[in-house]
Amino acid sequence: MEIKGLTKDNIIKISTHKKEDTWVKDYRIKSYEYFEKMNKDLPFGPKFELNFDDIIYYKSVTDELTDDWNKVMKPVKSELDKLGVLESEQYMAGMGVQYESEVIYHNMLKELTDKKVIFTSIDNAIRMYPLLVKKYFGKIVKNTDNLYTALNGSVFSGGSFIYIPPHTKLDRPLQSYFRINSKGMGQFERTLIIVDDDSELHYIEGCTAPTYATSSLHAAVVEIYVGKNSKCRYTTIQNWAPNVYNLVTKRALVEDDGTMEWIDGNIGSKLTMKYPCCVLKGDNSKGTCISIAVASNEQIQDTGARMIHLGKNTYSKIISKSIAKNGGCANYRGDVKLKEDATNSYSMIKCDTLIIDKDSKSDTVPTNIVSNNTSTIEHEATVSKISDSSLFYLETKGIPKEKCEELIILGFLEEFRKELPMEYAVELNQLLKRNL
Repeated sequence: MEIKGLTKDNIIKISTHKKEDTWVKDYRIKSYEYFEKMNKDLPFGPKFELNFDDIIYYKSVTDELTDDWNKVMKPVKSELDKLGVLESEQYMAGMGVQYESEVIYHNMLKELTDKKVIFTSIDNAIRMYPLLVKKYFGKIVKNTDNLYTALNGSVFSGGSFIYIPPHTKLDRPLQSYFRINSKGMGQFERTLIIVDDDSELHYIEGCTAPTYATSSLHAAVVEIYVGKNSKCRYTTIQNWAPNVYNLVTKRALVEDDGTMEWIDGNIGSKLTMKYPCCVLKGDNSKGTCISIAVASNEQIQDTGARMIHLGKNTYSKIISKSIAKNGGCANYRGDVKLKEDATNSYSMIKCDTLIIDKDSKSDTVPTNIVSNNTSTIEHEATVSKISDSSLFYLETKGIPKEKCEELIILGFLEEFRKELPMEYAVELNQLLKRNL
């Protein structure tokens, strides 16, 4: 099934095809009404144009969700195998795969099922756990927030749903993999994660697409709820093709003594606009965002983070590493607010950019606001190039110049790479070498 063009009738077709409850269909229609009223020019960031009538909003190769790779269509399974998806499953506690608009594969270790952990697609969760989904869905990322949350609310399909019960800690990560495989395709997954009190989760997602002359759109929404004394780490490595517009809204709400960590790697895409957010609602809560962005060949990476401090004694850290080369543009855009009641709180921002050539550029656009007199924000930003002295030193050791540059860049990104599981750090190294 394929649905192209953004109309109310097409949105109803998607909902009908999925056999959704009335509240879900109504949410879609209301989101579309908001989208229609919104200015299509975003209030900040790079200027770009998308023809929303040319996008494929829904496409499925199968409507069957399986936990058996042998039941996945052979061409699709073969493609995912070449990408290393099947092999990576051995390191995970659970795996989900979305191909085009639908999650086609989902599996989880039995010991997690015994612990009452839920890990499935958002569509399956809406059918099986409607009260739990309805309690959290669209509460922290509203369909009125911006143009692309309204668009996602209209046509969302696929994405993960995770519920970690109280007093449950996972020893291994859960992973989802997202693949766009058609030209002109839009992918609008919706991920909802609830980490209940005194629990821990590490979730990893990977994203890829082949290159086409026609642009594709990826406009996802991620909502995460971190309970009291709980911890969630969300790791992303996206290597979209250079024809993909990657416009994502990610937000987490953190309760007392909770911790949220965003580990965010952006290597591909034509344009990325992504600013993971932590709303530090609870006292003593913590938020971290460590990110890299590599912009090359006229790519624009407009990335950063948001930290909203509401509770007392809250702490946040943003570390942003950017590389611009071959005419690329790597921007940091941040928003840190320590509200009146967030007394005795602290935020640290560190932005480092490495510009490789004279055709590339970078801007830092921070908004830092402290609204009480017992809290502190520290902001540090550096822009540099590969130093001639470092190159000379390495070349005196008999290392070719290209290899020297590669080593310097990998060292520059070490603070991000050390946050990844070993197998993902190796994969990141290979991706960086192909893109540098």
